[in-house]
Amino acid sequence: MTEDQCSDEDRTERLTRMGQPPRNGREFLRKTLWIGVWLVFLSAPVHDLVSGHHTTGGTVAGWLGLAAFVGIYLSLVFRNMGSRQFSGRLVIGYILVLGALAVLLTYTLGSPWLGLFCYVSVACGSTLPLRSANWAVPATAGVMLLVGLHVGEKDAWDLVLLVLLIGFAMTGVSQLVRTTVELRKARATVAQLAANEERLRLARDLHDLLGHSLSLITLKSELAGRMLPDHPDKAAQQVADIENVSRQALVDVREAVTGYRRPRLAGELAGAQVALTAAGVTTELPAEPDLADVPEESESALAWVLREAVTNVVRHSGARRCVVELVRRQTLDGPMLELSVEDNGSGGSGGGPGNGLTGLTERLEKVGGALEAGRVRHGFRLVARVPMAAVRGSAGAVGDPVGSGA
Repeated sequence: MTEDQCSDEDRTERLTRMGQPPRNGREFLRKTLWIGVWLVFLSAPVHDLVSGHHTTGGTVAGWLGLAAFVGIYLSLVFRNMGSRQFSGRLVIGYILVLGALAVLLTYTLGSPWLGLFCYVSVACGSTLPLRSANWAVPATAGVMLLVGLHVGEKDAWDLVLLVLLIGFAMTGVSQLVRTTVELRKARATVAQLAANEERLRLARDLHDLLGHSLSLITLKSELAGRMLPDHPDKAAQQVADIENVSRQALVDVREAVTGYRRPRLAGELAGAQVALTAAGVTTELPAEPDLADVPEESESALAWVLREAVTNVVRHSGARRCVVELVRRQTLDGPMLELSVEDNGSGGSGGGPGNGLTGLTERLEKVGGALEAGRVRHGFRLVARVPMAAVRGSAGAVGDPVGSGA
């Protein structure tokens, strides 16, 4: 994944948080600043009130009207950014009140108050459904134009463009927030469905592995019990059969569990992306690899290497960038699959290889591979190579972890 894609994910995450209530004081302050910066359009009404151009009663009424307008606007926008939103009718009622206050204040106090229509347009774009916002924003611009021409504002036509642009911009932002929130919920649903499917698969496999064996053991146990008084030799044969069946069932269960525990390279790549992004490390990962012709032992060994390497990058290196490459190479020893992990960090502490690298070296040697690790010009690089063809005698060699710190 490139830096641009990583930054796009960061922006998407921030937009997703916009659709949810703040989790802490920092997020609350960030949301407040995001909303408060748009209050710049209130500078003209505030300047008009403090300039002394109105009577005392008009100034007091102006301050009260402005406070009511800002209070309703902030309440509407803040509530819309949280999970407990106002109902549709209440949102429409608040928007109508904002529009009425904007018209009333502009009619009575003059053209400096036309900026209030920008907030009405923002409220329409950010809180209304897309179909409703598509006509509410132009309607707000039209009302603003009529009021502006009535109070003698020469730049009313220019303000129309501003009201339209800011309203439809908020419509786009609001739609993007809704989409990302729905996407996040969909991802959670997919993850839950995947977990349920994995449970069903595990239950089905265990049933297929143990159902027949346990039924046979039960049957032979009953048979041995009936044979024991009169035919002890035949009962002993049944007991021997029970022992063989139970041993074979134990082997089958161990093989199944080993298969479940064996890491997959595609899964480790996805996990590396999540871990590095969460640690603030810019990542560049290969596309989902095609490993159809790669032995399971070789793939599992590379998956362990990637997990250990990413762990070291996150915990010890202090790197800000990490590049992962997966390529096929033709060597004198035959076709090899090469995984390289390079970062711009310190490579961790210590002058020699740690337990993690030692364990990975042993793991790779069992499948006929090799490991190279060391500092490069701008960081640390780890390269692991495994053969594309299975090594004789390597089956099951990587089923159990070997001294890895992953």
